Amino acid sequence: MGYPAAELARAAETAGSHPDAQTRQRARERFARWSAVLRRIAGGSVSVGSRQPVADLPFWATPQVVRGGFATGEAVAGGPLRPYEAELARRAGVPAQRDALFAYHLTEAGLAELSVLLESGAYRVETPEEAALLTVAWLLRAGDETAAVGLVDELRPHAHRLRFTPAPDDAPAYGPEVVWRETAGAARERLARRKPNGRVAAMQEALTVWNPFADQLLELWLETARDGQVGARTPAGWSDRAAALVERYHRLAAAHPHCGKHRRPKENLAILRAATEEAVAGRPLSPRARGLLQHAVDSMVRRRGRPGSPEHAALRERQSADAAGPMLHTLARVVVNRLAVFPPGCGIRSVEAVTGPITPEEAAWSGVPAGARIAEPIRRVVRRALAGTVAELIAAGVVPSAEVLARLVPQIAATATAASYPDEALRSLTAATYRAFRNRRSLLLTNLEHQVRLDELPWVRAVAGHRSALAGTHASATSALRRLGELALDGFPATLLPNPLVRELVALDREAGGRLPWVEELATDIFEGTFSAKYAAAARLAGDLLADSLYARYYDIDYAALPGADDVRRQEGRGTATSPGFDALCAIRAGTGPSWHRVAANGMIIEQAQILTTHNLATLVGPVGVRPAAGWTALADRTFTVVTHLTARLRHNPRPLRTVKDVAYAWRQLVFFLSVPGAGDPALAVEGLRRKLDEVAPDVRDRLSPALADLARIAAGERRGPARPPGAPEEGGDGASGPLLGWTLGRHRLLTGDER
Repeated sequence: MGYPAAELARAAETAGSHPDAQTRQRARERFARWSAVLRRIAGGSVSVGSRQPVADLPFWATPQVVRGGFATGEAVAGGPLRPYEAELARRAGVPAQRDALFAYHLTEAGLAELSVLLESGAYRVETPEEAALLTVAWLLRAGDETAAVGLVDELRPHAHRLRFTPAPDDAPAYGPEVVWRETAGAARERLARRKPNGRVAAMQEALTVWNPFADQLLELWLETARDGQVGARTPAGWSDRAAALVERYHRLAAAHPHCGKHRRPKENLAILRAATEEAVAGRPLSPRARGLLQHAVDSMVRRRGRPGSPEHAALRERQSADAAGPMLHTLARVVVNRLAVFPPGCGIRSVEAVTGPITPEEAAWSGVPAGARIAEPIRRVVRRALAGTVAELIAAGVVPSAEVLARLVPQIAATATAASYPDEALRSLTAATYRAFRNRRSLLLTNLEHQVRLDELPWVRAVAGHRSALAGTHASATSALRRLGELALDGFPATLLPNPLVRELVALDREAGGRLPWVEELATDIFEGTFSAKYAAAARLAGDLLADSLYARYYDIDYAALPGADDVRRQEGRGTATSPGFDALCAIRAGTGPSWHRVAANGMIIEQAQILTTHNLATLVGPVGVRPAAGWTALADRTFTVVTHLTARLRHNPRPLRTVKDVAYAWRQLVFFLSVPGAGDPALAVEGLRRKLDEVAPDVRDRLSPALADLARIAAGERRGPARPPGAPEEGGDGASGPLLGWTLGRHRLLTGDER
């Protein structure tokens, strides 16, 4: 209960104190969700750690999940009727209730509407449940009444609460290889929320309003100067001009509230304005006020020249040009209007089509000058909605990380998964179901339970018998699996494969007919001291590739001594089998013993499992056959560049531990790339890295030199030395030698003391 309570407190603080109204509103919504989590956990209607967390929802229903994997007790496919559902109920003449709509869709008229959607493909499946009744319609059309009736019977008890039909949607006919990071609708909403920037508005007011007004006051007081002394004389009509400026000041102050420089007493403008008001009121200036006035006039002339002089005129011309540009929120309104013509559920094929110069027609209603260019911050938002192949999006910078790549992959994997269905309508429906299922947020699970799988959804099971066993289906999935692995390694060689990406690899592997041991990154705070048996299998697979390699020597791995395939135990109450020998080996290598009650110790044990398994790299390179386009040495070189950049971030970093772990994980990928069969002589490659290290900043060189020197010795053929006794701390975790690791119980070797 501690984590939800802390999140509730954070949401309450933000809701009550944040200056931005929209942020406060979002915090109130988070507060309501976390309140529901705590209330339902306490009441027993939500179970933490279970794959069926909500007592009155089936395990396959998509639960609403908040940060940390906690279920709120609500269903994502629940809630009030959507507008299209309410309109359908009105047209069908049935009550505006979910169970009434469910019954209507089982009538002849309702099934006919579902069949039209199936054939046209003009629908949008946002949650997997929304594909259920379309599946019923397809089964009936295919003559499989038994499966259709069985599916309806399984769905009916939840018809009052869950939405089982999709939203109608007209989408462009993009090819299956085309993906996008955000939809046009999401980009439009993001831009529509853009508000005027107060600092920019204040700057524009300063340049266009208050600077010209300050020039007028300066000219006024320069008229009173004699021998450089202001206020020495009063020219004819001066008092009337001064009174007019004071009156104008009050009008400007009321009309332009963003810039406050005219109200700050130490500003030259405020000093001139105050002196003018005193003169208009007929009050003599005090000696102090007279001195401030003289200083203000002198400094303004010295810095910018007299008003009307060439240097002064040139400065004001540049400032006017700077202020003439439209504000971002005004440009955003124009682009929002342009995006309205695109289908909201898809990406756009051309950024330039949305971000071209302002047209005369747009200038007429927006106030933005015709021909003005859309600013880069607005273009950046639109670029996130660019549709293209994954390789195109990576090249365009739209996919900056493996995590973002993982969010795009379901659009590719969906096509490969659906390829095994011979019927085109069913392929489209299956692909839509897959994409929606991959948006399902992971639950916090215990006892090695696994997340709900796609083939456990009742409507997916119902059509499983209609799949084709064509060899081409496996070939399509195998090709997609290899291509995805290449994209991940070529695009982000220094990054661990994130769990969402691993899940897509698992799905594609199954479609290809394989059962490879893909392993996930585990959370240190809920680690229970044991791994599922697939981790040991992944380590044995890595041994097939890396036995007696640089990787094995550097990390001191005797792959021949790994626990065998018969080292499996299925513990009562756990969802999957474990390998006791692998668990013990990881604990011994970590030097923590069997204890796993500390987060840092958990991290050390998990890191050893990642080292032994290579965290899926060996699986990609071995059975899948992934090969980088530029070659292994080039990949290692790019990874080393990332290592140096990450190490540079340690400088004056008050929270360096996350970066330390990223450095160590990237380093492990580097060692792997140098160790793959066919990568060439690792000693030569390491020598090239040593030359590259000479070119970086001194502090980065000092931090990494010991680790690189150690790698060079191992690459030259040296061994680590005798094996450590069980339970002995591994030298190098926080010492000055041994493999570079990310987790330690003591001070890390990469930290020199200047981080804080």
